[in-house]
Amino acid sequence: MAELLSTVEFQMSLLLFVSLAGYLIASRINQSAVIGEILVGLAIGPSILGLITYTDFVKSVAHLGAVILLFVVGLEFKLKDIFNLKYGIIAAVGVIVPWIGGYFTAKLFGYDFTTAVFVGTALTATSIAITANVLKELGKLQTEAAKAIIGAAVIDDVLSLLALSVAQQLAAGSISAAATGIVVLKSLAFLIAGAILGQLVLNRLVVRMDRSAIARKYPEFVFIFAMSMAFLYAMGAELIGLSAIVGAFIAGVALEGVVPQHSKPFKEGAEYLHIIFAATFFVSLGILADFRAVTPAVILFLAVLTVVAVLTKLIGCYLPARMQKMSHDDSLVVGFGMSPRGEVAMIVALLALNSGLIMQDIYVTIVMMSVLTTLLTPIVLRNWLYSRVHV
Repeated sequence: MAELLSTVEFQMSLLLFVSLAGYLIASRINQSAVIGEILVGLAIGPSILGLITYTDFVKSVAHLGAVILLFVVGLEFKLKDIFNLKYGIIAAVGVIVPWIGGYFTAKLFGYDFTTAVFVGTALTATSIAITANVLKELGKLQTEAAKAIIGAAVIDDVLSLLALSVAQQLAAGSISAAATGIVVLKSLAFLIAGAILGQLVLNRLVVRMDRSAIARKYPEFVFIFAMSMAFLYAMGAELIGLSAIVGAFIAGVALEGVVPQHSKPFKEGAEYLHIIFAATFFVSLGILADFRAVTPAVILFLAVLTVVAVLTKLIGCYLPARMQKMSHDDSLVVGFGMSPRGEVAMIVALLALNSGLIMQDIYVTIVMMSVLTTLLTPIVLRNWLYSRVHV
């Protein structure tokens, strides 16, 4: 029986069934499907029932889900929506303020310099997968606030990578301007080259491919090629140290506006993949969290850190958005939309834990903070901000 429960077929079946349960729960409490899926993930994971753990298989399926989700979101955005100076300003302030908040919160609770540096670094992150999915559900991806969130979050990922590089150097007792500069240059080169080459080469290649005899014979040919490019871009991003989801997003941006005439629409095909794999991604976030590891000693720190995480992103992104003539309501949407730390902060915490730079209690706290901010953001966007204004 144990052997049957460990099979890929059982785990995939269970993930999809609980995804359906997540939809049912979300419908009953009138929340985003994301909320229901994360809650169900918590229920079946180690925190409560222990039916499934964060195995390599679950991790791999969740990774696929995040990549496909951001590829689909990228298909909704033009290149000019991403490389915008005002989004860069929002991202920069939205990294600096949370880092300061995280660092001093950790120091206030008596943690050492190295731990405080990594707590601050974890707070700089932004997971666009959560907010992007909620805005997609609401049909609001083309609003000014949504474009600001996505554009700033992509830049935010580069800045978080820079912060992680600096934190690792500080923890080692030295800091190199050259090493930091190389990280920045590689990241910017990938984003700019990937987007421009995609528009000039990949975009046109897909159009020519659509007109070819093989595409007429096999209508699915272009769709397979488009998805292969999404994963190729994702792999390229990981090779230089960026999150794979940023690469997938840039691939989507590169193919924005391409409508096949003779092939099956790859956007529609990607949407079907998104339905399956993005659902498992959100379930996995709940599975990853193990509330049993939260001891009374860290509960207060977790509560304070979560409040600091939300407020610093809200303030750090709201103020520059307002200074650049965005409305009060749109600025609030941007601030809250940048709040979920999701898998990005978890990655920072895992790297620090594996390097022996933080202890298990801090790792669990950062993971729990990530889950809580991930749960809070869809609730705020859907039930408070969106109910007040049409963002």
